[in-house]
Amino acid sequence: MALRSSIERFFEFGDRQASWRGEIIGGFTTFLTMAYIVFVQPAVLAQAGMDFVAVMAATCLSAAIATLIMALAANYPIALASGMGENFFFVYGVVLATGMAWTDAMGAVFYAGVLFVILSLVRARETILSGIPDSLKTASAAGIGLLIAFFGLTNAGLIVKGSGALVALGSLSQPPVLLALGGLLVTVIMSVRGIRGAIFWGILLSTLAAAVTGMIHIEGVVAAPPSLAPTFGKLTWTPVLSADFFAAVLVFLFMEVLDTVGTLSAVGKQGGFFVGNKLPRANRAFLADSLGIVSGAVLGTTTVTAYAESSAGIAAGARTGLSNMVVILCFVLALFFHPLIKAIGGGIAAPDGSILNPITAPALILVGVMMTRLVGRIPWDDLTEAIPAFLVIIGIPLTFSISDGLALGFTFFPIAKIAAGRHREVHPVMYVLAAASMARYAFL
Repeated sequence: MALRSSIERFFEFGDRQASWRGEIIGGFTTFLTMAYIVFVQPAVLAQAGMDFVAVMAATCLSAAIATLIMALAANYPIALASGMGENFFFVYGVVLATGMAWTDAMGAVFYAGVLFVILSLVRARETILSGIPDSLKTASAAGIGLLIAFFGLTNAGLIVKGSGALVALGSLSQPPVLLALGGLLVTVIMSVRGIRGAIFWGILLSTLAAAVTGMIHIEGVVAAPPSLAPTFGKLTWTPVLSADFFAAVLVFLFMEVLDTVGTLSAVGKQGGFFVGNKLPRANRAFLADSLGIVSGAVLGTTTVTAYAESSAGIAAGARTGLSNMVVILCFVLALFFHPLIKAIGGGIAAPDGSILNPITAPALILVGVMMTRLVGRIPWDDLTEAIPAFLVIIGIPLTFSISDGLALGFTFFPIAKIAAGRHREVHPVMYVLAAASMARYAFL
């Protein structure tokens, strides 16, 4: 009992109104909604010539390291892992586009991470977070919510690429789509009935249904952990003296700053962690992903960042960093139980040949609802606030990029304020972010 009480005091259970049940279920829920990265990341980086299983091991270990730092240093129920977007830029924007060796590109990730650490230690990124107006923080939560919901809809097969339009309604007769609809129905019913952990139970019941109907096949449960040897420490340690290398470092830096700021704003708003316009211990939260990037590059994976899917865990009851310990355990166990995890998060082949993720899709849709409901806090009657906020909300899902969507809002916020003769309402940070956003796209 003494140990339990000490843990509750360390993670501030009383102040956060946390419970062991909520932390455990929330941690499992967060992991299940982000488990796809264990398999997607190595599949993406393999296109750059990297070893699949080594990248898988690096992805799990770097996620565990960064999530542990977030838990112990910042006490937020926010998990971290290799970011989607940065991994595609690594492969297509750096390695394949410039012909740079993956070892050199990983060196660029490493040096971007070192710069992150420096910015975190001098509290630069905490200053950035505090300088962003509340309307844009709220907009980032809503925009990320729409992006997550869109991922959920496409993972379910409910939304597909259209021929005459950008998207269209998918085939509702396909078994994986029916599974997703059933999981969504069950999760919605449990949610509106006030059943705690509704998202987690929805995932569990969907997994059982998929197993019973033969949609997933568990080809073993335990396997030897993958070897790190092909990627561990293989990055180029000495900076490459080329324009492509330094451009890659700067783009990785820019993407990670905006992604982390956007995610912490969104998840912090949903979890009620903000005090006024400030996120307590923000510098520690930033340090967690900074060190995660550095360790990830050494292990052999791309930029580690805070995951918006952590919102699913918060919705399921997570309130403190203790839930991160569950996430960490799951990532470590994934090294040994990756055949089982792959069956759940690795996707299901639909009759039309597409790969869907109907088991976790309902969770993402519900999280999208919970995050998007924050739009009511935006002062829509003030166009200098409403226009930049709207650009963020619509920009994030349409560009499939948190950083690109935020850049739109960051650019137009000071412009709108200056045009209205209200330049004194603009924090100096916003001028810097606007200039950086315009400079990035000017030199793409």
